[in-house]
Amino acid sequence: MVQTVTSPPVPLAARMDRVRSSAIRELLAHAEQPGVISLAGGMPAPETFPVGAIAAALAAVLAEASPGALQYSMTEGIAMLRAWIAEQHSGTHRPAALDQVLVTHGSQQALDLVARATVDPGTVVALADPGYIGAIGAFRLAGARLAAIPSDRDGLVVDALAERLSEGLRPALVYVVANFDNPTGATLSRSRRRALAALADRFGFLIVDDDPYGHLRWAGDAIPGLARWSERVVSLGTISKLVAPGLRVGYAVGPAELIRAMVLLKQATDLHTGTLAQHVALRLLAEPGFVAEQADRLRPVYRHRAEVLAAALRAELGEAVRFRDPEGGMFIWASIDGPGVDTARLLPAAIGRGVAYVPGSAFGIEAAHRAELRLSFATAGPDELRRAAARLAEVLSGPWAGEHSTR
Repeated sequence: MVQTVTSPPVPLAARMDRVRSSAIRELLAHAEQPGVISLAGGMPAPETFPVGAIAAALAAVLAEASPGALQYSMTEGIAMLRAWIAEQHSGTHRPAALDQVLVTHGSQQALDLVARATVDPGTVVALADPGYIGAIGAFRLAGARLAAIPSDRDGLVVDALAERLSEGLRPALVYVVANFDNPTGATLSRSRRRALAALADRFGFLIVDDDPYGHLRWAGDAIPGLARWSERVVSLGTISKLVAPGLRVGYAVGPAELIRAMVLLKQATDLHTGTLAQHVALRLLAEPGFVAEQADRLRPVYRHRAEVLAAALRAELGEAVRFRDPEGGMFIWASIDGPGVDTARLLPAAIGRGVAYVPGSAFGIEAAHRAELRLSFATAGPDELRRAAARLAEVLSGPWAGEHSTR
């Protein structure tokens, strides 16, 4: 007979009260079941991973750099990789020195370290509403008080931020995904970038410029990063969307004082980013032509999928759906017209019909975003995207739509 063992209560830190369990996340776990086409995740297409190049790089690293590639390393990251990052940053942002670069376990860790280095309980952080779930979570865990700033097709409405600043708002930092925002897909315009940088210099806040999707532009003109116009910027990057997320190599480039603080926090967290992964990443990235060729492989794949999903949504839903055609990135942010539409309430029915998405309310800070949803076109193939749009139309126009409204 198996006995049930009751564990004693474990005292948890007060900060755990700021970590919220999401019913939507738990529901989306069911999207992994067979037969469900998921448009929910922001995961890159696995067929775009350069498996052969990664295997060759790994073999070369083990042959040429072992055992150093298997040993502990500096918290800041291996010097040659940091030098490569600094060189790339200097070309698109502003010149950066080695002590301004930190290699992290993906850009999410960089975001967490920035939050812990700059935010005390009650510190104000301003960001777009709707906003990236990972940023909302990281800042809330650090104890931040979030100031929601509206956004539109050109990204964060900087004029609205300026008005809040004139009324006395004093954020320690402003967070933006300037290229192909998650969730809206919007790109912060050049004029707004310059205006935001000017506000940072005037009011003394830090800008966190999170850029996981910059390589995925297939239309329009690339715009320099925010660090081009201000020194009060920390730029976050990753190779997850360009190469493969499993390597977990990201980075932060920012003011040396901030990077030193983040290094101390990282020392206490995990000592350093995996040495082997860093060496493999360096081997790939420093290979002449690799970055440009890999980006050229990715763009047509994502462009085609974005066009397929956009066309299928319009064909299935007509004027009931509104969205802006993506120029890059991985997402379509769609709004559904209809009386009392609530995409969160409709999600169980959608999963039951074999399609998953993330409802807009998951990204809300102050606004509800009940009629909106985020759709990722990155992972599913074209035929799956067409079927997903048809299933979504069934849910949004079926009899259960009225049963799951906010009326």
